[in-house]
Amino acid sequence: MKRISAPRRTTSLSAQLVDSLRSHIESGGWPVGTRIPPEQALIEELGVGRSTLREAIGALVHLGLLEPRAGDGTYVRSSSELQSVMVRRASSARRDHVLELRTVLEEYASQAAALRRDESQLQQLRELLADADAACADEDTSAATNVDALFHRAVVRASGNDLLIEVYDYLGTALTSSLGGLPWDAVHAEEHARLHRRLVDAIEARDAGGARGAAAAIVQLTRGHETGTPRAAEDR
Repeated sequence: MKRISAPRRTTSLSAQLVDSLRSHIESGGWPVGTRIPPEQALIEELGVGRSTLREAIGALVHLGLLEPRAGDGTYVRSSSELQSVMVRRASSARRDHVLELRTVLEEYASQAAALRRDESQLQQLRELLADADAACADEDTSAATNVDALFHRAVVRASGNDLLIEVYDYLGTALTSSLGGLPWDAVHAEEHARLHRRLVDAIEARDAGGARGAAAAIVQLTRGHETGTPRAAEDR
């Protein structure tokens, strides 16, 4: 098991411990959703006092990386401060504003992916489409949601824009958190799958305009679903 880097003995021991624990979380030493070791175990491992540890843990809770649960310990809530902030911000934003943000990011990413993708990235998108079809056939909503998130991240990665990839990785959790939970019926699920196939076909053909249009239609479908319209008007 990966060990946490103990802080150097300086006048700002608590601040260094915050940095050390933050790095440990960011590197996956404590994965999101897991419970961190008990207080006494951390004191012994890191060689720090109880008050120093509690101060550092409190700072990470304030930053949104950790979450205390009464009677059950402290859990990792997020792997980065930016992701945590974006999840909180998206959860308080108007739903249509979140959809607009998603449209901007995914339209550009899809357009760029059509121009820059390589064969391995295209193959990954095809495999994710197959996984999505399998999840829908099994009526496994949780698996379908997870595959959909992986699919859109794969499209963004195929854009070749490192900064966009990094920002979307942070925003992806926020978008999924804010937009999740819609009860997709058979009509919407079929249209959702069709638009995703259309997007991959456009990326394969290096059709930047077609890819951008398909990405926009996917987001429009979510809007239409909320209002009872199964297909985006521009896709008729």
